[in-house]
Amino acid sequence: MIKKIFKVIPVFLILIITDISCKNNDSLKFKVNTSHLDYLYQEININNKSMGVINIYCDYPSYKYVEAKGEGYACVDDAARAALFYLEYYKTYHDTAALLKFNMLTNFVLHMQSVNGFFYNFLESDNSINKTYRTSVAEPNWWSWRALWLLTDAYQFYKEKNPERSKILLSSINTCVQAIRKNVPEKLNTKIVDGIKIPEWLPAGSGSDQAALLVIALTNYYKFSSDQSILPYISSLVNGILMMQVNDKGSPFNGAFLSWENTWHAWGNSQAYALLKYATVIKDEKIKSSVLKELNLFYTYLLKNNFFSFFKLKSENGKILGMEKNNFPQIAYDISPMVFALLEAYQVTSESDYAEEAGRIAQWYMGHNSAKAIIYNDSTGIVFDGILSDSRINKNSGAESTLETLWTLLKISQNSIALKNFLKE
Repeated sequence: MIKKIFKVIPVFLILIITDISCKNNDSLKFKVNTSHLDYLYQEININNKSMGVINIYCDYPSYKYVEAKGEGYACVDDAARAALFYLEYYKTYHDTAALLKFNMLTNFVLHMQSVNGFFYNFLESDNSINKTYRTSVAEPNWWSWRALWLLTDAYQFYKEKNPERSKILLSSINTCVQAIRKNVPEKLNTKIVDGIKIPEWLPAGSGSDQAALLVIALTNYYKFSSDQSILPYISSLVNGILMMQVNDKGSPFNGAFLSWENTWHAWGNSQAYALLKYATVIKDEKIKSSVLKELNLFYTYLLKNNFFSFFKLKSENGKILGMEKNNFPQIAYDISPMVFALLEAYQVTSESDYAEEAGRIAQWYMGHNSAKAIIYNDSTGIVFDGILSDSRINKNSGAESTLETLWTLLKISQNSIALKNFLKE
């Protein structure tokens, strides 16, 4: 009887069944190990309020917590990323422990908001807020954009599930957005740096890397608020990022989005991912084309050259030329923005090449790098802090490296095409 049934199953259905089986087998081979991140996580109580923090540094060989001198032991920048990771982990595995950590970390971020609407960054060892150090001041900077990204995602998650919780989140979001409005530049000025025209209205003067995080957060806000008045500012940020793109067919850097002034650095270079998120919402094909240019040309160049850490460019006689370039150090936060962008491009275009490349690039964590070093230990969850040269590894395992790696691999694990390429020997 079984043989008769199989005789009448169409060939295409057999292929589908086989494909599903392969996907399930790949998924069984790989699961993100949160053990080390869970170790970095800690619950605290401030003024009878429970919250979670992530210890910033963790040094080899003992892997004990290490405080950042002058800053503190925990920060919003890492806590917000950890919360976003745990939220996605919960959605993937329905892990209630991850949901609790997401809640507690969100409580910490809410606690760190200043009356001016922005966020302080660091918590001191006595659990007081560091309000004065330059990387902790409540101002329009990285940690405030990261906090807003988390809170807008958290609000969308809780809008239906927990209305009371969502009201608290929305109040914090609105306070931050109002602070942002007050800091919108009145004029869209530009300047010339080594022959390259640079927008001055982005955060930090010309920080397209920072602008990317702000675009993600404000796009989230626009999606649930339908606040048309915020669109002109998001558009100005997007236009500034687009102005930072290298456009020279004869240059190996063609398509790259510069990070600040005429400098490109790998860490935190999330412009492509942010622009795709925005372009999808407003359905802008021109923006999408600019992003795919970076992915198709510049990412390919980076992969062929075992990645770069940094370079600086100049323009002479209409040509873009390199001035300085470093291959090292290379860190997890160099790789994650590229994988995020490629997976998002796959979602937008349905072109498998992008998912395949995401898997190839993510192999950096598993030894496909210039040092041939395994950066992520899937049995312990420890992630090394980076590659210092072809032969030297930073074996510390701090929050940023751990978070960026786990979040990236979690996204890879949810895409069968990317995962198949990632698992290739």
